[in-house]
Amino acid sequence: MLLTLVIVYLLVTIAIGLMAAKRVQNSSDFAIAGRHLPMAMIVTTTFATWFGSETVLGIPAKFVNGGLHGVIEDPFGAGFCLIFVGLFFAGKLYRMTLLTISDYFRERYGRKVEVACSLIIMVSYLGWVSAQVTALGLVFNLLSDGVVSMELGMVIGVVSILAYTLFGGMWSVAITDFIQMIILVVGLSILAVFAADQAGGADKVVALAISQDMFKFWPEPTLKDILFFFASAITIMLGSIPQQDVFQRVMSANSIKAATQGPVIGGICYILFAFVPMFLVVSAMIIMPEQASALIVDDPQKVLPTLVMTQMPFVMQVLFFGALLSAIKSCASATLLAPSVTFTENIWRQFHPHQSDQQELRAMRVTVLVFSLLVLGYAIRMQGTSIYEMVSGAYQVTLVGAFVPLTFGLYWKRATTQGAIVALVLGLLTWGLFLATPAGQEFPAQLAGVLASLTGMWMGSLGPQAIRNVHGSHHKLAGVA
Repeated sequence: MLLTLVIVYLLVTIAIGLMAAKRVQNSSDFAIAGRHLPMAMIVTTTFATWFGSETVLGIPAKFVNGGLHGVIEDPFGAGFCLIFVGLFFAGKLYRMTLLTISDYFRERYGRKVEVACSLIIMVSYLGWVSAQVTALGLVFNLLSDGVVSMELGMVIGVVSILAYTLFGGMWSVAITDFIQMIILVVGLSILAVFAADQAGGADKVVALAISQDMFKFWPEPTLKDILFFFASAITIMLGSIPQQDVFQRVMSANSIKAATQGPVIGGICYILFAFVPMFLVVSAMIIMPEQASALIVDDPQKVLPTLVMTQMPFVMQVLFFGALLSAIKSCASATLLAPSVTFTENIWRQFHPHQSDQQELRAMRVTVLVFSLLVLGYAIRMQGTSIYEMVSGAYQVTLVGAFVPLTFGLYWKRATTQGAIVALVLGLLTWGLFLATPAGQEFPAQLAGVLASLTGMWMGSLGPQAIRNVHGSHHKLAGVA
């Protein structure tokens, strides 16, 4: 019965998404909803971008093992990413009326940087979307009591998302996000109240978390611990700023007020509401102590689904899996769309500069389909990797490759194309070197990559100017002589 209701829910969201697809008349409608989304929808769609499988399944798993210190990357880093986007990036980018974030790199630095950053952004989405697909496979596997394999569950999940994203683009994503976020917030809130009652009161849940030192946030006062803590904090906080999905939401707004304030509100709401799954997982330690302890050792991502399936009535099960599917589908649809639009606009278009808008729209849809198949294959291959780690790793590549060129391009007038190229190359090479060698165990690879990227931007932008100044001085001295 529960599996039947889930399938009905999937069909309803597909129908809503396909109805929204009627609004798509051109590539701008498909990519950024024609810049027509009001403030409320910008808030829900930015919130939905982050509230995915890692929030419901991954964050609680990390929280019970490492406390707040273990989830600095997400939700804290992820939430502050949206806040920083709204405060420092949205206004400047919105006024430029671009279709993708890579369009900015072309306008500021030229084609080479545009293509390089586009490839970086596209690669980064593989891990992120795969995490959502993996979670969908897990949901169908649990609901069918193992009858539906993880692989088949992933296929069903991808098809259900693809059904409306392929046709409706950002319009379908935004409208389904709006509905799914209402279901998510209501569902998880009711579950938290019910779980608190089963655990003997919210005060007992909080007391257990305190006794287990789960509210510990700051690292040990050693240089190594502080560096790794800081590196984890900036991975999503800064690494997701140059991402297409965040940019799409900014550019989809119907006003600069919605573009700047929407992400800030969405980020604050995300940080606050991410505590609900953490509360639920601690409740599980009281309600079913033996099962929870075993799962925390074996597979902590299954604690919440097991709590709901074994300890809660049918209505609560419907609410939980409705909320979980809402979180996964809203996040996955956004992250399928973003790299596909980037590829079509910033790579494919260079080889077909004279295509019509309808041809570009068709190319975007074909790319969504192809990318979905790639993600499905990658997710099946990466089975066994934790959802939290898959999401975390996805942002490091954009952090070390694209963040510095974007930020310095907006805020430093002396940033040059040479500086952006050197920043990209040095950041990625240093990051890769630290990941591949024991050096990464002593100093965080992503922090080393960011520092190298900063150095590359400074050297690449100011170095040629300094050389020209030196040559100019020599010529003047030669002239005097």
